[in-house]
Amino acid sequence: MSSTYADLRRDYALAALSEKDLAKDPFRQFEKWFGEAEAAKIGDANAMTVSTATRDGRVSARTVLLRGLDGRGFVFYTNYESRKGRELEANPRASLLFPWTALERQVVAEGPVVRVPREESETYFHSRPRLSQLAAWASPQSGVIASRAVIEDALKVLEKKYAGQEVPLPANWGGYRLSPESVEFWQGRRSRLHDRLRYRRQPDGNWTIERLAP
Repeated sequence: MSSTYADLRRDYALAALSEKDLAKDPFRQFEKWFGEAEAAKIGDANAMTVSTATRDGRVSARTVLLRGLDGRGFVFYTNYESRKGRELEANPRASLLFPWTALERQVVAEGPVVRVPREESETYFHSRPRLSQLAAWASPQSGVIASRAVIEDALKVLEKKYAGQEVPLPANWGGYRLSPESVEFWQGRRSRLHDRLRYRRQPDGNWTIERLAP
């Protein structure tokens, strides 16, 4: 082995982040950074780690794709009976992490989570590729299965069942919206003296910007 984990290090020097650089609200700032991530051709720039927890504090995390953003928050879709779905039902709060390491950046949003309206889920579901729609029916997400053949066989059955007709939205599948109470923008800097600027939502709906020690 040529190196150990402790030996892997580099200094960050691509950019800086100051208060004067920030938009007035975190959504506009996120869209600015997201555009720069896309321009830099970062693969899956909308990939985010979603962390959830059980009621007694057992945490789990996984990567999903951001599918919507507006002034209400960040939207993603999943099976409501998956592990994250069950945890959000019991403890409807989450953290989202966007790891744009090629730009020496990350964004973390935290807050309560609610299901999006059914019609919103319908619209997104029917915008997906047909096989992805069928896969939502075929997979008992997070459940234990005997082999891959179980879901592949289920998909074949569903292809025949819905041949020539619209695939309906499953009752156990849809969207969640995280409405952030805080959004932190992190920019790597030299000697680990990183820039960390956090938006915090106030009771009147406005945002306070504060700098955090690295």
